[in-house]
Amino acid sequence: MDRHTLLPLTCCGLAAAAVSPAAARRPEPRPNIVVILADDLGYSDLGCYGGEIRTPVLDSLAADGVRFTQMYNAGRSCPSRATLLTGLYPHRVGIGEMVRDHREAWPSGYRGYRTDNNLTVARVLQQHGYYTAMSGKWHMGRHATPVACGFDDFYGFMNGAASYWDEGRYVRLPEGAPRRDYPAGAFYATDAITDYAVDFVRRAGELHKPFFLHVTYNAPHFPLQAPRERIDAYMETYLKGWDTIRADRECRLRELGLLPAEQRMGARGEVPASQFVDRTRPIAAWDSLPEATRRDLARRMAIYAAMVEIMDENIGRLIEALRAEGVLDNTLILFLSDNGACAEWHEFGFDGRSGVKYRTHTGEELAQMGQPGTYHHYGTGWANVCCTPFRLYKHFAHEGGISTPSILWWGDRVRGKGRIDRQPCHFTDIMATCLDAAGARFPSAREAPQLVRPEGISILPIAAGRRIPSRPVFAEHEGNRMVRAGRWKLVASYYNGQEWELYDIARDRTEQHDLAAQHPRRVARMERLYFDWAGRNDVLPFPQLMNEYGGADMPVYKER
Repeated sequence: MDRHTLLPLTCCGLAAAAVSPAAARRPEPRPNIVVILADDLGYSDLGCYGGEIRTPVLDSLAADGVRFTQMYNAGRSCPSRATLLTGLYPHRVGIGEMVRDHREAWPSGYRGYRTDNNLTVARVLQQHGYYTAMSGKWHMGRHATPVACGFDDFYGFMNGAASYWDEGRYVRLPEGAPRRDYPAGAFYATDAITDYAVDFVRRAGELHKPFFLHVTYNAPHFPLQAPRERIDAYMETYLKGWDTIRADRECRLRELGLLPAEQRMGARGEVPASQFVDRTRPIAAWDSLPEATRRDLARRMAIYAAMVEIMDENIGRLIEALRAEGVLDNTLILFLSDNGACAEWHEFGFDGRSGVKYRTHTGEELAQMGQPGTYHHYGTGWANVCCTPFRLYKHFAHEGGISTPSILWWGDRVRGKGRIDRQPCHFTDIMATCLDAAGARFPSAREAPQLVRPEGISILPIAAGRRIPSRPVFAEHEGNRMVRAGRWKLVASYYNGQEWELYDIARDRTEQHDLAAQHPRRVARMERLYFDWAGRNDVLPFPQLMNEYGGADMPVYKER
């Protein structure tokens, strides 16, 4: 497939043919399942969610599928991945904060590695005869590899970030499994992750098995890296600045029906106080910045956009491989992002692995940004754009941190193609959805009493145009916490003293009007819901955790 050409996802119609009675009774083969996870992708980055980045493949999936507007993740990479793979909230499986080493003495929700009280969706499907494979970012700890957690094949990297240009950072499991040979200078991670995903699709065909394929791109997570000519193509766009781009996204969100006319977008966002920022302050107006700074910042966002566009093209390659193998029509595809856009740690971003220092690049240094040996990020100013129209970012439990762009595609099994669904869903639902599609079941309590049952529900009824049961959903990460119950959301952030805020999401999805003072009884009821959940899931108050167990590897937030 030409990577600049979008082929339609619907297959050509087949001529009607006579079918024998025996063939008519033949059971339909079990569906294949592909779960694609982007890394640090903001809610409105895709074209089908209002973004200016060119994403024709994902836009086409959305046009033939369902877009979710209220799919909640767990706020950060490791917790979200733990939730997606196990159907459990992350603390329940030991990854309530981040993947860490040497935490055996920590409370059970914060050990920093996946515990053995659960099964992954890959393991369950493997036990039901599926070939299971994963290509991309693991970030679930080194205590257990993907192969040890139910994947037959894996290609990718184990930690949270890796150079897109350095093939040596990427591993193939199990050991001794065939590995591709890339010529010098030809390796780029997003392409390679797709190469292996395509290989795994073909391997399933050789085995004559249905497959579960988990494709976890590191794009567009830092370091921001992409081919130079792809970056150049976006420079003019982002020299307009973050105020203009954000306003344009708001208009497209309204045109698409993703932001109702009666709901307003908030003002330009803020840089939260942290160990790197002395106090919370507003993001600077674009026009107030020096020209050299504006060019540097535009270059950073141009790299990011190029990374998203390249990911979209590679998803197109994967879809064409499914078509070529004759399995596309019988494949459920889910696309999500692991958390909101990343604001780390300064409004202008950072340079280098330390994640602290920012400097303005000019001349040839500017042109070299994103190339091998560089290490940049775009910071809070652009993260505020990528999370349009919401507040705050990755790490936080406000909508900007935990709202993921999410698409479900399943060929003709989707009724009302192109629909927007506004029912609250959660990453805990992904496992239940995959098992439902496969006709598989989690082991019963009698069969495996040591296992915690997954908490999610299948969202497949939404594909058929039906409603799913309403139930509360929760989040907690680094003291940023929330409970969503029906139209109401109770939320707090650690950097702001963990004071509860209450929002009517049906009327105020962008969290502009805190109603906590007007509804103290509702706040009290929802607070009890939250703490009941916290008790069941080994969630501790974050200040207590830091005081008793924290050290140099723990985040430190300053007062607002």
